[in-house]
Amino acid sequence: MSNGMMIFIVMIFVTVFLLVQGLATPVFGESAKARKRLKNKLADIESANEEEAFSSILRQKYLRELAPWERQLERLPRMEALAAFIEQSGLKYLSYRVVMLSIILAIVAAFGAWIVMRVWYAPIVAAVIAAYLPFMKISSARAKRIATFEEQLPDAIDTMGRALRAGHPFPATLKMIGEEFEDPIASEFDLTFGDINYGNDVRRAMLGLLSRIPTVTVMALVTAVLVQKESGGNLAEILERISAVIRGRFKLNRKVKTLSAEGRMSAWVLAMVPFVLFVVLMITTPDYLPTLIDDARGQKMIVGSMISASIGILWIRKILRIEV
Repeated sequence: MSNGMMIFIVMIFVTVFLLVQGLATPVFGESAKARKRLKNKLADIESANEEEAFSSILRQKYLRELAPWERQLERLPRMEALAAFIEQSGLKYLSYRVVMLSIILAIVAAFGAWIVMRVWYAPIVAAVIAAYLPFMKISSARAKRIATFEEQLPDAIDTMGRALRAGHPFPATLKMIGEEFEDPIASEFDLTFGDINYGNDVRRAMLGLLSRIPTVTVMALVTAVLVQKESGGNLAEILERISAVIRGRFKLNRKVKTLSAEGRMSAWVLAMVPFVLFVVLMITTPDYLPTLIDDARGQKMIVGSMISASIGILWIRKILRIEV
């Protein structure tokens, strides 16, 4: 395989990868800026609290069941953050095993790429792609789980409000959601109820829920509950208003997604036209493109086109990712 063809294959991968990451993800997903605000909020609350930092009881249970050497690996730097990320996805993976799998895939892919292509940069590209695959799966599962949770949340809040009006205490409403709804909201609320049942106060249990599902809607629910616990008020009425606000936000999100659909389709078309044209030319006039691929000047043009296309896709992604 010639160097030019290898560059072209890499260009196809990078373009499709950027398209999938930038355009196939939900337009109204929580942005990095919103996640950073939530993370900073939790950090401020923890620093103001004299108790130990929030730790999921599920995470504590996992650590107790591990062998001593596994427990030490799980407590290495950055492993706690990765474990929290995996927990948010709902997958039952241990963080050190994910890292080991990533390393093994990278080594195997690099070795295979070197055997097949015999060019110095092929193992690097293959290793980076293979190492990222486990984290891509976790990230996709996390995004899907959080989106499903948010879809269930308004109905769950309505159920909590009705239960409070009927005279049930707040922890009982959490247990009710865990019994009557489906996952993921059932497991998260049941875990929050168990957190309270095992001795934590409502404040820490609700903040634990926010740390596991770090979204704006959950922050609104947690804030309402904590403010009501400290200052009093009609929690059922507050929950009813929050439910209405969340439904309105979802309605606006769907409208934004509909209005931006044309832009996403345009991005796909603009990005894929060069590759479709390349394939058509290879089939109809196979002698037309070898000069571009094999010549050093043509290879530089291909690299420049790849860089320009990547910048364009990232720019379109920035335009289409509208924060509501």
